[in-house]
Amino acid sequence: MASPFERKTASTSNRARQPGGGPSTRAVHGGENRPLPHHSLTHPIVQTATYTFDDSADLRSFMEARMWGLHEGRVDYGRYGNPTVEAVEAKIAQREGGEAAVLFSSGMAAITTSLLSLLSAGQHLIVTEEAYRRTREFCLSFLRRYGIECSVVPASDVAAVEAAMQPNTKVLFTESPTNPYLRIVDLPSLVKVASRNGVTTMVDSTLATPVNQRPLEFGVDLVVHSATKYLGGHNDLLAGVVVGSPSLVALVRQNLWVCGAISDPQTAYLLHRGLKTLALRVRQQNETAQRVAGFLEAHPRVRRVWYPGLPSHPDHHVARGQMSGFGGVVSLELEADLDGTSRFVDALEIPIIAPSFGGLESFIEQPALMSYFELSTEERLAVGIQDSLVRLSCGVEDPQDLIEDLARALERF
Repeated sequence: MASPFERKTASTSNRARQPGGGPSTRAVHGGENRPLPHHSLTHPIVQTATYTFDDSADLRSFMEARMWGLHEGRVDYGRYGNPTVEAVEAKIAQREGGEAAVLFSSGMAAITTSLLSLLSAGQHLIVTEEAYRRTREFCLSFLRRYGIECSVVPASDVAAVEAAMQPNTKVLFTESPTNPYLRIVDLPSLVKVASRNGVTTMVDSTLATPVNQRPLEFGVDLVVHSATKYLGGHNDLLAGVVVGSPSLVALVRQNLWVCGAISDPQTAYLLHRGLKTLALRVRQQNETAQRVAGFLEAHPRVRRVWYPGLPSHPDHHVARGQMSGFGGVVSLELEADLDGTSRFVDALEIPIIAPSFGGLESFIEQPALMSYFELSTEERLAVGIQDSLVRLSCGVEDPQDLIEDLARALERF
């Protein structure tokens, strides 16, 4: 028989609260079922790698229940589950509007394990341009070594997606918004194409967050996040998560048990804490990015601004139809060469030069020197990375302070 602690954990995981109200109310209370173990306000960190049994009868009862799939809320080994991790999975599933979620040690672990779960040798997948470069690398290089073919199509071209479909196509993977140009994929149209061809859809919604966009509501099968970014929100953890139907998530989870890219309870605790302020942070970042984008677009030393909240963005009309906010990342191209762009970046005082995005602090990077440094100029241009491109991730600083800092740097470089 499970202990009271384990029974309470099972209750929390399986009958999580689904509060109404706004996004902040859901962020704080969603996915929780009080009282928590020991009447704690926050979910305890259950720091254990293995679980015990009272006697042989207790063990036999557990093993028989597992054979019939009736052992929810109790495991025997840490790779198969943890109460702190399960609490985070329940909260993210509720926030994303899904029925189930599975947590990983990183966003890439979530993507790679999911694709390996959905694909077999001799099958084909479609991935859209501007997907994270490591995702493209996995699809184009790693999977091909195991007999899985991959086609790359423009993210905003539904007709190209349809044309790329083959009889053996099983998965369509895309990001929305994309990185770094923040292209917005027409999710309802993409789902229609995939459904006609019996293809599973998977969307990386990291840049949007569940606050701004919930792809499952448009019929997408699986949603993936790098929880390292906005979901955690403090740049102090690495994690990834996949959300979807119980059957698909169970398939992915079984392969997680085999591949072993689990998240630890300390990380899960930090992520759970970050999720409670997700809506507050994202609303602030949405507002700041919108104001920053408008300022930059009007500046004579800025050649172009990429932000879906601007009417000038090529996918603005799509974004307005499926997003409630346009995100905290702004990309811009300067009237400058590689070195001039670096001088602009160096002149800034508030944004910190760093990869990643989605945290409390504003980050800035010159992709030609950060993510694509090893490529030649010609190779960078071939994938759309200009020397003058800058990506700004807005934090939660006062918007006017950030705008004034950008104004000073634009005058100096």
